[in-house]
Amino acid sequence: MHICHISMLLLAVASAGASVLPNHQAPLIKPNAPGDNITQRQFDDFEELSRIVDIAYCVGTMNTGIDPPFQCLSYCKDFPSFELVETWNTGMTLSDSCGFVALSQPPAKPRIIVAFRGTYSIVNALADLSLARQEYLPYPSDGHSIEKEKCEGCTVHAGFLESWSQTEKIISPIVEELVKAYPEHRLTLVGHSLGGAVAALAGLDFKGRGWDPVVTTFGEPKSGNRELAGFFNRRFSSEQYRRITHINDPVPLVPFASLGYHHHAHEYFISKHDLPYAKEDVRQCEGSEDPTCVAGTSFNVLQALTGHRDYFHRLGLCLPADWVHHQWTGGELR
Repeated sequence: MHICHISMLLLAVASAGASVLPNHQAPLIKPNAPGDNITQRQFDDFEELSRIVDIAYCVGTMNTGIDPPFQCLSYCKDFPSFELVETWNTGMTLSDSCGFVALSQPPAKPRIIVAFRGTYSIVNALADLSLARQEYLPYPSDGHSIEKEKCEGCTVHAGFLESWSQTEKIISPIVEELVKAYPEHRLTLVGHSLGGAVAALAGLDFKGRGWDPVVTTFGEPKSGNRELAGFFNRRFSSEQYRRITHINDPVPLVPFASLGYHHHAHEYFISKHDLPYAKEDVRQCEGSEDPTCVAGTSFNVLQALTGHRDYFHRLGLCLPADWVHHQWTGGELR
């Protein structure tokens, strides 16, 4: 993610704000009580997922891509049992969305992975700033949802919904085939930044289809109003949804509540300012907007230039892990 694009995004937003599991599946990692630090197992899970979502930044018009079986300039070599199924790129439009679908095979945990890339281009930034909301109807809306509950009074960020709508046309048939073909694989969604918001809406959609996804996001912005946040909270537990935030990242604060936006629960907060982190630096938060977590931080654009990317690793570069500015060792860039 280019720093200039991040700063443009945050400055503009700041200005606007001012005026039961199936028996065949492995159990999820059970979280601690709110306020507790996470376990080492949870930490390792989050760290691995941050590398997986970073690989999504290799997809896109200006990037080098991901090649079969699973090769790229980023962390692909860390996952030798992964099989690339598909990449997608909806193009340089306001609905720009990129990512990949992969199968994680033994000896790794059996998973169907869908990774959503974050903000990368100026077009993405403009999409992020499309603050208009529209009515949210539980997806899918073509009659094949098993969702019974209506989302009364729910509105959703129009730009995020458009990004998911364009992506859904590409990946849903693929995911449906994989869920049927690999019933013992856990459907795992992961996203960063804008990709976190798209992963959130994808999670609601797939949940409505009875696919029982596990969703993990890093630096996810708010997707809609208070009613939509409550709908998220009713549909997912903190074992099924992990919304990871960072003390230096203001993106989870936007769009602002003054514009009618509110976050859902299941937040895990990184309280240390700089990389690297340990499990003692990450804890589970309470409620939807815990004032002792990211909701209690201030909006700082300068901190965001790195804070929005520093989730266990520096995300968004699609570079080899041992290149300059991509991996931290002993608290310093190598």
